[in-house]
Amino acid sequence: MFTACCFIGMLIAAVQAPRVGEPVPVFAGSATDGTQVRSDDLKGHWTVLYFYPKAFTPGCTAEACALRDGFSSLQEAGVVIYGISLDPLDTLKKFKAEYRLPFELISDTDKTMARAFHTLAPMGLYTERRTFIIDPNGRIAHIFEKVDTRTHDKEVMEAVTRLKAAAQ
Repeated sequence: MFTACCFIGMLIAAVQAPRVGEPVPVFAGSATDGTQVRSDDLKGHWTVLYFYPKAFTPGCTAEACALRDGFSSLQEAGVVIYGISLDPLDTLKKFKAEYRLPFELISDTDKTMARAFHTLAPMGLYTERRTFIIDPNGRIAHIFEKVDTRTHDKEVMEAVTRLKAAAQ
């Protein structure tokens, strides 16, 4: 049953969702290399934050491997990549090692990043697949609401190339 309370909650959530042009939400998360990644760390370069539901699942593996395969081109373009899921850090370390991922993965077991970026799926069991491109000033430059897991590296590169050209 849909109530007025649910409707108001949905409106509040929609208003609070980060949008293009806004500063990246404040966050901190544990990465697979043992560091803490903070929102302030994103300033000074183009950054991709990609949220994915669960390590070792077919779609998430395809997306991670696509970004791995396109990593050198993205890195040459000055892009830093972080993958974020609710998986525990030990699972993410295994996922990174098994698929030779050259970028860090961030564990969001307390769901604070997913909440800040409004990627937490209904019932809070996983994050929705969504990618944010952050500009060197720490602002959201692009949001992928839909992702082609097999070609996400190309989607990201096209968006970054377009955004960099528009910024000049």
